Amino acid sequence: MQDEAEKDDVPVGHEVIHGYLRTLDSSPGVYRMLNAKAEVLYVGKARNLKARVSNYARPSPQHSGRIARMISETASMMFLTTRTETEALLLEQNLIKQLKPRYNVLLRDDKSFPNILIGKEHAFPQIKKHRGKRSEKGSYFGPFASAGAVNRTLNQLQKVFLLRNCSDSMFESRTRPCLLFQIKRCSAPCVGRVTAEQYAAQVSDAERFLEGKTTEVQAQLASQMAEAAEAMEFERAAALRDRIRALTQVQQSQGINPRGVAEADVIALHLEGGQACVQVFFIRANQSWGNRDFYPRTGSGAEESEILEAFVTQFYDDKDPPRLILLSHPVENDDLVSAALAERAGRKVEIAVPQRGEKAELVENAARNAKESLARRMAEGAAQSKLLAGLAEAFDLDAPPRRIEVYDNAHIQGSDAVGGMIVAGAEGFIKGQYRKFNIKGEAGKAGDDFGMMKEVLTRRFERLLKEDPERKSDAWPDLLLIDGGAGQVSAVGEILAELGVDDVPYIGVAKGIDRDAGKEEFHRPGEPPFALQRNDPVLYFVQRLRDEAHRWANGAHRAKRAKAVGATPLDDIPGVGATRKRALLAHFGSAKAVSRAGLSDLMAVDGISEAMAQAIHDYFHDR
Repeated sequence: MQDEAEKDDVPVGHEVIHGYLRTLDSSPGVYRMLNAKAEVLYVGKARNLKARVSNYARPSPQHSGRIARMISETASMMFLTTRTETEALLLEQNLIKQLKPRYNVLLRDDKSFPNILIGKEHAFPQIKKHRGKRSEKGSYFGPFASAGAVNRTLNQLQKVFLLRNCSDSMFESRTRPCLLFQIKRCSAPCVGRVTAEQYAAQVSDAERFLEGKTTEVQAQLASQMAEAAEAMEFERAAALRDRIRALTQVQQSQGINPRGVAEADVIALHLEGGQACVQVFFIRANQSWGNRDFYPRTGSGAEESEILEAFVTQFYDDKDPPRLILLSHPVENDDLVSAALAERAGRKVEIAVPQRGEKAELVENAARNAKESLARRMAEGAAQSKLLAGLAEAFDLDAPPRRIEVYDNAHIQGSDAVGGMIVAGAEGFIKGQYRKFNIKGEAGKAGDDFGMMKEVLTRRFERLLKEDPERKSDAWPDLLLIDGGAGQVSAVGEILAELGVDDVPYIGVAKGIDRDAGKEEFHRPGEPPFALQRNDPVLYFVQRLRDEAHRWANGAHRAKRAKAVGATPLDDIPGVGATRKRALLAHFGSAKAVSRAGLSDLMAVDGISEAMAQAIHDYFHDR
């Protein structure tokens, strides 16, 4: 960057930065440093913009190598003033997420976390996993570190509290208990095996457990078991005994359950060889609800304090922070970060770096996990780099690919056709960048695999050309792998030629003789097919890539097919939501019977007004 700027006689470095001091005042705000190509190198915040910029305007031995490189590439700057430094911090992190500057620390994995929801819109509440906006009425408990952590907890909670997990429509349609009742995972409220009062008590017990009142719930169950045994209700006593055992298993499976920490996120960082791992443990209601590791980009050499500060502010950008955040390293602006999080949460948020006691042990445990996770990742990365180098050699590529995109289609005789794209690179599968494509053209209906592949590739590369025509981002692939043979390769070649993309290599992976794994044939444009040795690690790598694409496309197809199976014409009627749809189907038995019903019959359904009945009647009879 610097060499190019100097060739074009574009001034860069300290002198350029010094020129901005004349127009700056001491306001708080955000600054951006740009190179000669107007690419954003760094986004920073400042309590006093003039003072902060003056630090960059002259050489200093205190500047790290990273900061010195950044200054040497800076050709221009941009500024935004704010009312407070807290506003500057929030704006800084928003800009970092949008612009992804090279010298900033960036949290790349930013998924939402699942919760447990006990719904309150039904007389017999359902317990289920929930992810996303909390728009549904009910009690939310979380976050949990992963879907697996939620599913394990739900599985155990069903054994203890016997709450239903079926949908409302399934609940309304039951005429006899389902299998979950038979295996003692549900109390079958759908068919009246438990009263509303008894079920409400079960819901209350589950909520108290998730709020951390485990001992209280256990004591109550033990008391009920003793009463049942005394009354010689031995079957009921045995059922309560099984629930107590299940409750004990839940507590054991949660691992660390701190006594003195009711609600906190424990965040520990390990930095090694320019790579960072941040481990986050979620503690709610004195219970550990799992942990998750993150690998933020370190901004070409940031220190621990800067990495942790950036991680915390970006991590809670779209999540509610807990009342206490325990860190492994101090951050420079802990009071500022705390104020920003408190402003977002609407309550006090404390940030602490504990030195002794139970809190310090929690941080130490998280730090140990971070170190071990980073060691595994670095070892896997070395193996992955070796495979990518082998792939480049086997397929005669100019260099090991940094981004591989693998494409596959899934359909049943043209129905519910879906295209899938998975992405892999030096760090393995990049699942956050997987994509699915609902096939919209005639190729899907006709079951034309070549046509479907053309549609998927056209949509993918048209979007790339529109969003990043100069290929500045890392979204452009270095290699395309297509599930198929010469026909699919030809289709890919045609569409790339039409779009003017002639420098992205593409290879077809066909099953080969007898469609046997290990006998795959590889097809390149204009060349005869070839194969790899059965024991070649590169062949196993390609098989893993193809199988992952197949799994992803098939999963998307199954989801689309399941949705289509559950769909009815009632879904298309304005004003008919889930509740009215349920009422209509319960009353008439099917959508077809609804379509034949008269106005008076429709008005007899609970919740259907005269106007709504008229709308439903008109929908079916005006078609």
